[in-house]
Amino acid sequence: MIQKFLGKKTSDYSKGSAKSLDPILRKSSDIIYGIDYWNAYEFSYIDHNSMPVLKVLEIKIPSDSLKTVESKSLKIYLNSFYKKKFSNTKNVFSKIKKDLDKVTQSNVQVSFIKSFKPNPLCIDINTSKLISSKVNSPICFIGFRSICPVTSQPDFANIYIASDTKMNLKWLKSYLKSYREKGEFHEQCIEDIFNGVMKKYACSKLEVAGRFMRRGGIDINPVRSTHKKLFFNNFRFFNQ
Repeated sequence: MIQKFLGKKTSDYSKGSAKSLDPILRKSSDIIYGIDYWNAYEFSYIDHNSMPVLKVLEIKIPSDSLKTVESKSLKIYLNSFYKKKFSNTKNVFSKIKKDLDKVTQSNVQVSFIKSFKPNPLCIDINTSKLISSKVNSPICFIGFRSICPVTSQPDFANIYIASDTKMNLKWLKSYLKSYREKGEFHEQCIEDIFNGVMKKYACSKLEVAGRFMRRGGIDINPVRSTHKKLFFNNFRFFNQ
């Protein structure tokens, strides 16, 4: 699929509209549950008093959406709101939701957030002396790296895993490090990790979350799980 903006020079980021949104068709997946948490840190609009408002915008896109949206096109779209006037926040959310629902062909949730959830207590497998993970004890891998499949620029994240199955940490660290030269979007990386762990251990309960570093004022944080009730929410390793 040819992207409108990714990997191309853009002279004016303020001229976005719903037509700017660039859909990306998701690959077919057997994963049942999940959410992509998008945090836009530089979202601004004009309120009913003609005053600028600056907020952190949270967008939740379900993992079973037919399509997702390319991040640079979303940035261009959101940046255009700085000169748009809304009588209340409900109208702001309604406008964004309507446009993203249409692009992703799903039910997107939009809201403002004042602070992120606290970082979950996890075993840091980068420094842990454990040979295997503990059952139902979340683990974290620091410094995950992959590359954008279009621009070949690196993306960095921390990976969180919760499972009811013991995992060999030497294997898991080697597996996660194998992504350092792999070209894939954030969401697909997390789905691939989920599938790779599931193939290795056939877990009855597994959840994988990626907390990626922001780019252009936006970060994308996918979660994939065997269960509808997610353990990992919209937290940040660095709070703001």
